[in-house]
Amino acid sequence: MTSSDKPDNAAATPDTSAGPTGVAAMDWASASADPQYRAAVVDLLGALAYGELAAFERLAEDAKLAPTLADKAELAKMASAEFHHFERLRDRLAGIGEEPTLAMEPFVAAYDGFHKQTAPSDWLEGLVKAYVGDSIASDFYREVAVRLDSDTRALVLAVLDDTGHGGFAVEKVRAAIDADPRVGGRLALWARRLMGEALSQSQRVVADRDALSTMLVGGVADGFDLAEVGRMFSRITEAHTKRMAALGLAA
Repeated sequence: MTSSDKPDNAAATPDTSAGPTGVAAMDWASASADPQYRAAVVDLLGALAYGELAAFERLAEDAKLAPTLADKAELAKMASAEFHHFERLRDRLAGIGEEPTLAMEPFVAAYDGFHKQTAPSDWLEGLVKAYVGDSIASDFYREVAVRLDSDTRALVLAVLDDTGHGGFAVEKVRAAIDADPRVGGRLALWARRLMGEALSQSQRVVADRDALSTMLVGGVADGFDLAEVGRMFSRITEAHTKRMAALGLAA
């Protein structure tokens, strides 16, 4: 996923200074003995894999809007990184005996619906979407990763690594606002819309997948209780506000 992934921009994760416990202290071989946990992880990896594939497609498409050849090349490099992330997730699903296409299929409609609802109208909106919109999803997956087995957690965190889009987007958007301050108001409205759409789609995806929702609310592994769900979304919202500030936009 394209995201800033810098410590001051990413959502703060829960304190794990005491060390992992429960499933988080296990490896995949041990944790996957629970069929519900296995099903939840397959859902999670399927959702991530399709998200990375969709991000690759979108960045390649957005490159057509790039104003210069240098900008086009930068987006092409980022798209390549997204596809590499997809390949790692696809290979992991195959490696644990799952068909990657079948694992991704339940999430196609949600991702495609989100991208259809939030198609950028120009280059700057595309940059804001990649920086702000995808980062919201990345923050959510990082929150979940803390509670996964060690092997799956390492993979999830690796594929959420920054592709370089964060700094690139900040530089370009700030320069555009400096050149024409009116751009800031339009992009701020756009970013707020992205925030709402991203959270709505995430909630729908989780609600539609029983294994995933059960894991998140504590039925499997070390899930969230209701109070922690609230704290999680507060952290995600706080990170979103910081990203908006980095872009020079009002949250």
